[in-house]
Amino acid sequence: MRIRTLLALAALCWAVVLPAQADGLKALEAFLREAGSARAEFTQVVTSPTRAGEAAPRKRTSNGRFVFQRPDRFRFDYLKPFEQVIVADGRQLWLHDVDLNQVTVRAQKDALGSTPAAIIASAPDLGALRASFDLRGAPEQDGLQWAEATPKQRDGQLRKVRLGFAGTQLSVLDIEDGLGQRSVLRFTNWQNNPALRAEEFRFDPPAGADVIRQ
Repeated sequence: MRIRTLLALAALCWAVVLPAQADGLKALEAFLREAGSARAEFTQVVTSPTRAGEAAPRKRTSNGRFVFQRPDRFRFDYLKPFEQVIVADGRQLWLHDVDLNQVTVRAQKDALGSTPAAIIASAPDLGALRASFDLRGAPEQDGLQWAEATPKQRDGQLRKVRLGFAGTQLSVLDIEDGLGQRSVLRFTNWQNNPALRAEEFRFDPPAGADVIRQ
């Protein structure tokens, strides 16, 4: 009797856990299907691995604005503490360090690949994502549905991405790279499918900028 009771309890727990994990993939699928574009504000906290002799890991906080339009355009405007602009215009990826007045540009198809930006702004559906990532649902946490994406190509640059959804709205992007650094972006004032101007995804290097092409 005791064994049958334990088995029944185990089956019940399994039945409870599975839907919670599956909902994360459903939320990701709905996000890819319903959000052809979006605009939001974000706060990013980057935590570096603890080094020898350090009492605690180092953390850096920044904030700014984010906008994307599928299939291949996005823009990050970092405002504080340092200004930086990252623009994908569909052909090239631009990175402008405002303080240094330095611009780095490279072909977008070579730059994105298995990156968090590819998940948010490039892939049209789960099938396309599965070409580059192993996907799974994760248990509900902090009132959000979670999905995890692990790159199939293990080049050391990206270890794992976790995406937290409130309904079909992306609330948290949790990124762990191959060196153990963790970047957590929390989005606020999210707007699905706003009216966007083509100029938002165009970047012209400012006068006098040092342009580095890779």
